[in-house]
Amino acid sequence: MKTLILNASAEPLSFIPVKRAVILVLKEKAEILEEHVEKSFRSEKREVPFPLVIRLVRYVHIPRRIRSVVTNTILFARDRYTCQYCGRHKSEFKKIERLTREHVKPVSKGGEDTWENVTTACSTCNHKKGSKLPYEVKMYPRKTPFEPKYIAIVLLGQSVDKVQKRYIEPFLKKK
Repeated sequence: MKTLILNASAEPLSFIPVKRAVILVLKEKAEILEEHVEKSFRSEKREVPFPLVIRLVRYVHIPRRIRSVVTNTILFARDRYTCQYCGRHKSEFKKIERLTREHVKPVSKGGEDTWENVTTACSTCNHKKGSKLPYEVKMYPRKTPFEPKYIAIVLLGQSVDKVQKRYIEPFLKKK
């Protein structure tokens, strides 16, 4: 298990090894916000809680890329593994169905492969819509596609504890 580290502004930064988190706390460079109730680190003189979430005491400026490449992994996570046309979660699909990347404005009609033009669709809905515009088939995405925030891209795919997830989720939403 790793520790979620937040900037002083409470923005999630990354996951770090638990031992590194304990060192930051002992050096008073970070404070523990959430701890594992049943675990701790002990020495002869001191006991330190097992940190799930820590926050840096001082703000650290992190330069970021402005645009990110569209990947299916992040796209499907952004849309919570749900078809944006029929509303079914991937767990509800038939054996032959799968999640696909769907271009709201088809590439054949000038649409681009950008976050604002792609959405998650089940293979059935994607096939049904084909290379038509939404108004032509009366199929509209349930949510307007958007570029996820940087932190979502960094943290998606990590195994996240439910306590840690509470600190990350506000940053997964639309800007």
